[in-house]
Amino acid sequence: MKKRITAAAALLLAIAVISGCGGSVSYIDGTYEARSAEYVNEDGSEEGNGYGVVKITISGGAISDCEFTTYELDGTQKGEDYGKKQGSIANKDFYNKAQKAVAACAKYADDLVASGDLNSVDAVSGATINYQQFTEAVSEALGKAEAKS
Repeated sequence: MKKRITAAAALLLAIAVISGCGGSVSYIDGTYEARSAEYVNEDGSEEGNGYGVVKITISGGAISDCEFTTYELDGTQKGEDYGKKQGSIANKDFYNKAQKAVAACAKYADDLVASGDLNSVDAVSGATINYQQFTEAVSEALGKAEAKS
């Protein structure tokens, strides 16, 4: 019986040491916001892919909420009209792709909250620029939330 207790204690100590040495980052509770860089077309034209803003809430040292929104370069939020020209759908394929990118914003945010780890959030095909904006903004926000030792 004494050997079992000693073995169990040794196992618990080993688990505590291993989890403590994992290099995990601790976060300070609060809400943190960050913005990605502006993404413009390769040709440098004014029309581009805009930027993304993330708002992350840390509670109990973990990510408890995340919102990710993308904007046009002029500050217009990308939403249900994103991909339309002058209020109507001129190119259905373009509009569908644009709306897929808008929907990916919520998926990225939800996946981050579910996993608690940015490295576990996968890019959505057709929304890779949004993914780049998301990862950039999240990295900055979490950097602000990091507990400095």
